[in-house]
Amino acid sequence: MVDARKTVLQGDAAWHLVAGADQIVVAAGGKIEELLPAKAAKDEILARITGRTGNLRAPVLRRGRVFYIGYNDALYALITS
Repeated sequence: MVDARKTVLQGDAAWHLVAGADQIVVAAGGKIEELLPAKAAKDEILARITGRTGNLRAPVLRRGRVFYIGYNDALYALITS
């Protein structure tokens, strides 16, 4: 576990965290988007997983080779079901 308030990930550091994932699921507002790092462009993924400041969005949950980034109720209902 890493406290995002003390350890900030931006740009290449955020990319290196998720680059080897099989899938990245991003919650933004009411939407849930699935990205495949093997098929999506690095810039596209970084645009989705970072906020306006360029920091990795929080929270981030890793289960196996899947990352869940951001928060909305529907995403966490999906994870816990």
